[in-house]
Amino acid sequence: MTIQPMLLTFLILIVTTFFFIQEKVRSDLVAFGSLLALTLTNVITPKEALAGFSNSVVIMIAGLFIVGAGIFNTGLAKSIGHSLLKWGGNSEIKLLLIVMLTVGVFSGFLSNTGTVAVLLPVVMSMAMELKISPSRFLIPLAFASSLGGVLTLIGTPPNLVVSGMLKESGFEKLSFFDFTGIGLVALGAGLLFMVIFGRKLLPNHDFTSNISGKEISAGELAGMYKIYDQLHFVHVPEASEIVGERLLDLKLPVRYEITVIEIERKHKEKLALKNPKQSIVARADEILHPQDLLLVFGVKEKVDSFIKDYELERKEFNLEDIKRHFLSRTYGMTEIIITPHSSFENKSLIEIHFREKYQCSVLAINRKGDYIQTDVANEKLKHGDALLVHGKWDNIEKIAKNTHDVVVLGTVSKEASRAYASGKAPIAAGIMLFMLALMTFEVISPVIAVLVAAFLMIVTGCIRSIEEAYTMINWESIILIAAMLPMATALEKTGGIMFISDLMLKALGGFGPYGILIGFYLATMLLSQFISNTATAVIFAPIALTTAVSMGISPYPLLICVAVAASMAFSTPIASPTNALVMTAGGYSFKDFVKIGVPLQIFIGVFMIIAIPLFFPF
Repeated sequence: MTIQPMLLTFLILIVTTFFFIQEKVRSDLVAFGSLLALTLTNVITPKEALAGFSNSVVIMIAGLFIVGAGIFNTGLAKSIGHSLLKWGGNSEIKLLLIVMLTVGVFSGFLSNTGTVAVLLPVVMSMAMELKISPSRFLIPLAFASSLGGVLTLIGTPPNLVVSGMLKESGFEKLSFFDFTGIGLVALGAGLLFMVIFGRKLLPNHDFTSNISGKEISAGELAGMYKIYDQLHFVHVPEASEIVGERLLDLKLPVRYEITVIEIERKHKEKLALKNPKQSIVARADEILHPQDLLLVFGVKEKVDSFIKDYELERKEFNLEDIKRHFLSRTYGMTEIIITPHSSFENKSLIEIHFREKYQCSVLAINRKGDYIQTDVANEKLKHGDALLVHGKWDNIEKIAKNTHDVVVLGTVSKEASRAYASGKAPIAAGIMLFMLALMTFEVISPVIAVLVAAFLMIVTGCIRSIEEAYTMINWESIILIAAMLPMATALEKTGGIMFISDLMLKALGGFGPYGILIGFYLATMLLSQFISNTATAVIFAPIALTTAVSMGISPYPLLICVAVAASMAFSTPIASPTNALVMTAGGYSFKDFVKIGVPLQIFIGVFMIIAIPLFFPF
């Protein structure tokens, strides 16, 4: 083997790392570029280049995104987190501890980023109730998610990377809770530091800052537009003269300034016992039947006139019944903005056949703060108008695809998924526990256990559809890992791993196993402040394995050291997605992360250097 391929591999690695640090190009594109560079220069074969995409670690991580999405969609994570955070009472220290413990435990089983995203608004809300700046809690929230990831095999990708490398090298694989002991020490050290020292270093920014771009839920929209007071249930008796009439011919918006939004109708089939009623979108050509129940939107006095004229019956329901009917797994609401140069501009809803085209109802128009709720169908639309739209979630998503004419505020697919999965938190909890049991007792392969759980999340409705499941996978992370794994193959194939290993041994071998352990911990931890913890683990894990074999010691402490150190990403806001997530919400600067992160990493590092050989002897 000549020296040229090894130098070429190192050059590609250095360039790849440079682009990772610059962050001007997406990390998955950088990783894919390095993969192509290694292949086109014949350092690795096409088969070796594509091996990462079939790697069990990559497939398991993709499955875990789906499992986590089911848990978040059903509201299980949020409800548990909210219940736990309530124990904080009025004490800042107690709330700080509970925040860190809650997110730490969650992150041991779920996506770190997803956990922080779910709990961030809950923590901010509780901090504001206590009249304490959220900046006192959001950095600890992010840091605890990284610490909690060390608790289990699936807590963070570096754990899976080192476990997979051990298995491929013929060593005994790591079990689900092998990381738990060292993870508890890391989380405990983090808690101790934040309570004694870190709390004094945390900034106290003005707590009026909030999450930029906060999405407004369908329920909040209804409250803003004061919709609930104008919703009425009207029953159509058999004797009413309205029976057999088309909605279009009745001209209700013109005559009464009211709109029929939805019709609940009994199935004709006698065997439809499971669901004897069906909900129908009130289209213009819909013919009214006897015993129909109409959901009508309008002022009470106008609705009363409509009822009186056609000898109808008002059905009294409490507000919660209307809310459940109006916003449900099937029906939802969103707000759309008319764009400049839209084909909708200067036309009425009737002229553009909005209801016929999308099978949704526009309930109100917000025009520069003025709410128009009467004769909406005939109102000429202007660019900048915000339209409150109600209909089936599937139909609302069709509107969201019309990007030329409108902009949909909020993420419709997320709202629809949460609505669809509402009430299924116990099912999601059962699936998660089932997956953990399969992995803990090693009934089947861990990757198959995760895929079984992902499949169950979809078929039980915790995730709306297989298409929805695909969107829940963070493909940037998947491509990053799959494309970086061949780098380890290239380093091993060209002798690069052995070269770096020999350098480490020459520099630190005289200090024995502890010296090597400290060296790997510091190098891994330093690099993880600037590039993905997964990419860092992929680079250092094979070097640590080769070094351990050369020294004649167990590879476990060095590989565990790499996995743990890669997750200790505290000193920069770019070190972890969770750090970036809380940066804006907490009003933090780069300096805030350095001021707290550097001493925290040194503090935890001391504990880790002592604890790792105790749990995993040399």
